[in-house]
Amino acid sequence: MHFQWYPGHMAKAKRSMQEDIKLIDVVIELVDARIPISSMNPDINTLAKNKSRVILLNKADMADQRYNNAWKEYFETKGYFASLVNSKSGTGVKQVQDIVNKACQAKIERDRKRGILNRPVRAMIVGIPNVGKSTFINSFVGRASTKTGNKPGVTKGKQWIRLSKTVELLDTPGILWPKFEDQSVGLKLALIGSINDNIVNTTDLSLEMILLLQKNYPNVLVERYGIESFADDLDIKGASKLLEQIAIKRSCLLKGGEPDVDRAAGLLVDDFRSTKLGNITLEFPPVIAKETPNT
Repeated sequence: MHFQWYPGHMAKAKRSMQEDIKLIDVVIELVDARIPISSMNPDINTLAKNKSRVILLNKADMADQRYNNAWKEYFETKGYFASLVNSKSGTGVKQVQDIVNKACQAKIERDRKRGILNRPVRAMIVGIPNVGKSTFINSFVGRASTKTGNKPGVTKGKQWIRLSKTVELLDTPGILWPKFEDQSVGLKLALIGSINDNIVNTTDLSLEMILLLQKNYPNVLVERYGIESFADDLDIKGASKLLEQIAIKRSCLLKGGEPDVDRAAGLLVDDFRSTKLGNITLEFPPVIAKETPNT
């Protein structure tokens, strides 16, 4: 499969962010804890050069708990301030205030020496579509300050939000980048819903997902759907037969009793996104990248 999605509004949003960055003290980037590297926008590294950086591993409750802290430590070794958060439940959200203050401590001290007191830290929050920025902001502020939705690109425009007496936040639309050099990145982004589902072939996506699960979580499909175990060297044809098994087990059938693989594919992807397959991480911290989880 080939993945790419960079509509015009994203290019416009990036240009706006380039203009606004001069007003900013710290950039807070939300990434998806299930794919922390793939959900980082590489353009942000250029955009936020010489700015303090905070990485929030959002949806940590949906990821494999065995890898969350290792990912946090990985980003910290790279010079970021990092934290695990679950925006929906609010877990870890309140601690972000202290993390932002730590990230901007040098700036706050410079202001103090110049006699500038009580000037709020200005933060820009960035992230790819569907990573949960709006839900995070709502949880942080404690009220519905931004419109949220479950479709990529639902947050539009630009708005400053006063988070506290010491922090002002500039929200930005979720943007991707013009070209995925590695198509496995596009695959993972499509799986978590950061690429518009309307331009993705769900059946092909589900087959690629089956191959990913076969490598790292070989038992989850057997346990969830009651299908037969599959070979370690599963290929795309084998994945197609496995999807047919899922269709039959879940009564996804066409007239005449033929398995409705398209419907089963949608079911499989939805089950992953809703954690009905369990807490699954799709990429692993470099220090333990060669380990295979035991399920």
